[in-house]
Parts: sequence; C-alpha cells; structure tokens
Amino acid sequence: MSLKTIVLTAAFAATIPLANWMIGNVGTVCIPDGPCLLPVGFGLTAPSGVLVVGASLVLRDMVHEAGGAKAALIAIGIGGVLSALFAAPALLVASVLAFVLAELADLAVYAPLRERRLWLAVLLSGMAGAVVDSAVFLWLAFGSLDYLAGQTLGKLWMTLAALPILWLASSRRRIAA
Repeated sequence: MSLKTIVLTAAFAATIPLANWMIGNVGTVCIPDGPCLLPVGFGLTAPSGVLVVGASLVLRDMVHEAGGAKAALIAIGIGGVLSALFAAPALLVASVLAFVLAELADLAVYAPLRERRLWLAVLLSGMAGAVVDSAVFLWLAFGSLDYLAGQTLGKLWMTLAALPILWLASSRRRIAA
C-alpha cells in the first residue's frame, strides 16, 4: 500500500470517530438524549457531525482513487473501532452501517463515472452517499428522519467545496501528461 493510500485511508477513517464525537459535543443547540445541531442553510439544521461526514464523502472517493474500494472498507472498519471510544453503542452501529451502505451507493455511482469526469463522479456519488448515509444514520440513531434535508444539504456543501480543488488537481495531471 502506498504512502498516499495510507494517509488518505487514515484521514477517511478519522472522520468517523470525529463525526460521532461532534454529534454529542458540538453544536449551537444540543437536544437532551439527542444530537447537537448546527445550522446548514435555508433554515435547516443537522446533527453537527454532518460537516465532517460531508468531507468524508470526498475523502472516500480519494481513497478509491488511491487504493480501491477495499481500502475504503478497511477505513470504515478502523473508524468504527475508533468510534467505540467516543460513541454510545446505538450511535456506533448507526454510524458504521450508514458509512458501509453509503460506501456501496457511492461506489455504484463513482466507479462508472470516474474515468470520464472525476468532478462529476465526485459530485453525483457525493449526492448518492449523502442521501443514503443520512437516511440510514438518522433512522437507526434517532428513529426519525427529521433532519434528513439538513443532513443531506450539509454534506453536499462539503462536496461542492471540494470540487474546485479536485478540478485543479485533475487539470494539473492532464497538463503534466
């Protein structure tokens, strides 16, 4: 495994416990026996880990590029083990299952598009991953889809923020080739 793959896998794995920790500790409002929330725009709120999970969707695609789907699944496993230090069991199960199912949805969209248009693959797989991750996580962790729109929007903000960086990186690769 290359150093780049190891670094990206570690960064992706770290997003899982960080997001789980944030849900219980960081937010503008913390609901008793529920998540801490942040505003994400358009009057919507979401559990605070949403921004880290949004970044993880892009990191997951970068892990795919560097080490394939196997590396992404290994990162989810590592992140799940680390999350056990920060998260209640129900939150841990919801988080890991949401990451795995979102990974599969992401892979189904990302893999066929990545060779043609990397930015489009990242955008569309980010959208698919955001919806699947949000729905699975919210339902399993809180028994409700109340924050689905906010969760999805918060994750998409992070995907959109990463697109210019990915576009520059792919432009540089084409110029160098």
